Amino acid sequence: MQVHYGISSYKNIKNPVITVGTFDGVHFGHQKIISRLCKIANTINGESVLLTFDPHPRSVLFKNQSIKLINTLDEKIKLLEQLGLNHLVVYPFTKSFSKMSGTDYVKQHLIKELNVHTLVIGYDHHFGNDRSGNIDLLRSMQEKENYQLEEIAAQEIDEISISSTKIRTAINSGQLSLVKDFLGYNYFITGEIKHGDGIGKTLGFPTANISLSNNDKIIPKHGVYAVKVNIENKLLDGIMNIGTRPTLNNITNELRLEVHLFNFNESIYGKRIQVDLIDIIRDEIKFNDIETLKKQIAIDCEKAKKILQKNQV
Repeated sequence: MQVHYGISSYKNIKNPVITVGTFDGVHFGHQKIISRLCKIANTINGESVLLTFDPHPRSVLFKNQSIKLINTLDEKIKLLEQLGLNHLVVYPFTKSFSKMSGTDYVKQHLIKELNVHTLVIGYDHHFGNDRSGNIDLLRSMQEKENYQLEEIAAQEIDEISISSTKIRTAINSGQLSLVKDFLGYNYFITGEIKHGDGIGKTLGFPTANISLSNNDKIIPKHGVYAVKVNIENKLLDGIMNIGTRPTLNNITNELRLEVHLFNFNESIYGKRIQVDLIDIIRDEIKFNDIETLKKQIAIDCEKAKKILQKNQV
């Protein structure tokens, strides 16, 4: 898959079959659309193209609203690469871009820049200033601008919308096995390993502290999770604590993402990490003293090992 940041590298694409959307989560509904896109492209000897936007349009149009994402852009790219998509166009979303009329958007971007042959779009897709553009406008311009139009059925679009809502709810509540059912893959977090305060090591359970690559990423509820970790293609098992560490009197109430890796003692500071959250073990709670916390962590580790053993691929 070729990734185009803007359209400067988007050249000589043969019979582009295009769909448009944020595709946050790249879940089963999105995967179905990409599959259809690729099938049409193969039929007409063309190439499949997804036009997406960065930053998320809602974060630009509604700055006072908190936008939480299932995937960061880099995570989305990684997932889309696995689906057989030929091209991903990441277009910068700005206020000025949002003010373009629906007609100008079609002519300038879909026709002139992307040279669309076939557009695959949902019945409820809106675009342009005040969301004035829709599938009716696309139909009215189709003959003159000489492109094919395929509408994604209302039922499929509604299923995608419902799925996205359910996924976010399940992530927020820590229902990771349910999230996997919706996504088709384990929910994961990516970031860089940074230095912490070393408290985990003094407890006998050294941890890797994770700095998120994007603070708009949805983080599951505070608790302890069984996880699988990828560091430079090395796969490891462990547990992850998400929370504010109340037993350690964290007066700043700072959210920490800390992973303890089983049977591992290498220096990994500064390295990129992917943490697949397999299942929740327990909620984060405040213990009466450090000794009780240490005993509970040992219990958590044993529970995590059993969960991970059952989830071996």
